[in-house]
Amino acid sequence: MRIAITSVFVDDQAKALRFYTEVLGFVKKHDVPLGGTDRWLTVVSPESPDGIELLLEPSGHPAAKSFTDALFADGIPFTQFAVDDVETEYERLLGHGVRFAQEPTVMGPVTTAVLDDTCGNLIQIVHMAR
Repeated sequence: MRIAITSVFVDDQAKALRFYTEVLGFVKKHDVPLGGTDRWLTVVSPESPDGIELLLEPSGHPAAKSFTDALFADGIPFTQFAVDDVETEYERLLGHGVRFAQEPTVMGPVTTAVLDDTCGNLIQIVHMAR
């Protein structure tokens, strides 16, 4: 058994696709219409195009909206992405106008920062010291 797909709820799939590809640097893997405006829309790391997919899941269900709103209000990241260097990635993303809820913070062997994905989520970037 292995993880193939994980998801993040987004309030607008088109906006999410732009942010996750043009700003964060992921690449689109699947874009399948599901009727109406919803799509099966996934992105992957360009470093692992056949790796784990991130589903940009519409947050239209009331439970999803309540859940993500509560996490955001409490400052809790929905998910996290590994990076080679949090400081470098933080500076790169600032250059793209990304808003951070937490600047790079060293916590023992781990450094994290928390960004606003503009789609209703806080996302943590992290790296472990080697």
